[in-house]
Amino acid sequence: MKKAVILVGGEGTRLRPLTCNTVKSMVPVVNKPFLEHVIHYLRIHGVSNIVLALCYLPECIRSYFGDGGQFGVRLFYKIENSPLGTAGAVKNAEEYLDEPFFVLNGDVFTDFDLTAMSDFHHQQGAEVTIALTPVEDPTLYGIVETEATGRIKRFVEKPSWDEVTTNMINAGIYILEPDILKHIPKDTRFMFEHDVFPTLLRSGVPIFAYSNPAYWIDIGTPENYLQLNHDILRNESTTELGMAARGGVAMGRECSIHPSAKIEGPVVMGANCTIGQRAQLRGPIVIGSNCKIGDDAILEGAILWQGVQLGPRVILKNCIVADNCHIGANSRIEDYSVLSDDVMVTDSARLEPGSRIWPGTKV
Repeated sequence: MKKAVILVGGEGTRLRPLTCNTVKSMVPVVNKPFLEHVIHYLRIHGVSNIVLALCYLPECIRSYFGDGGQFGVRLFYKIENSPLGTAGAVKNAEEYLDEPFFVLNGDVFTDFDLTAMSDFHHQQGAEVTIALTPVEDPTLYGIVETEATGRIKRFVEKPSWDEVTTNMINAGIYILEPDILKHIPKDTRFMFEHDVFPTLLRSGVPIFAYSNPAYWIDIGTPENYLQLNHDILRNESTTELGMAARGGVAMGRECSIHPSAKIEGPVVMGANCTIGQRAQLRGPIVIGSNCKIGDDAILEGAILWQGVQLGPRVILKNCIVADNCHIGANSRIEDYSVLSDDVMVTDSARLEPGSRIWPGTKV
């Protein structure tokens, strides 16, 4: 299966304030745009032609990825004038979809076996195959009930606990035969989950589920975004970044680390970073390019984007700091706090756990 559509048109409201100035699909995950990880994932499963379904700030994505040649694929862009929903966005790309194809939700990071899913789809003679993944709390999602063969018999959206019959949910990965597109109206907001799949099921169209316990996470919240960065580092996947991994630490070019600093991996650091005297870095940590970590600073589980400046004795634990923030001496930020771009934190500040600081704010 050579073709795919990635749904990347959303504004990323759940991920704010990180997405105030950055398109959700371009939010850095271990120092690479999230969408770059998804494209790499598709490429290793043989997908070479990818349509990006765009709506919000499309030029930010197009200017980075171009025609896709640098990333080993061919990219095509379909832009919605107004949001068309998951199914409407795929209908908008119909001109490219003349054979079976994957659809991926742009919020999902996974190592689901797409090759095995494709084989299953063809073996079952399915018109639609939906990837399923297990979750601890299915009441937050829509559960999918199946027969022993994998054929889907019922969808239940956000069930109460007394309605829960399975913990398997829609993973946001589909295989569609091109004939399915005739069931989707053109230029109309239409959703696979509510408008297409239940209707097809009632009509007797063969819809199958492919279940897999592979890694899966929806990056739509800051908490999940932080978790994803940590998980990638703990799986020792830093070598794919093209940096020279060394003892659990991967560094870009021209980094300066004081001999008295202590670094415990896993840590990924971009180019031109400076680590001051007696600084302590305890992974998992991601540091973007052009960051400066002051003397005696302590970092644990932190994610820093580019151009972040930390004064002496700053403490950052399990927090996210976006581009070009300045954090004054003796400040402390921890427990899922999120700073958007260009935030100025004054000396000796203490942010409440879970704080959300918007762009350009002084605290």
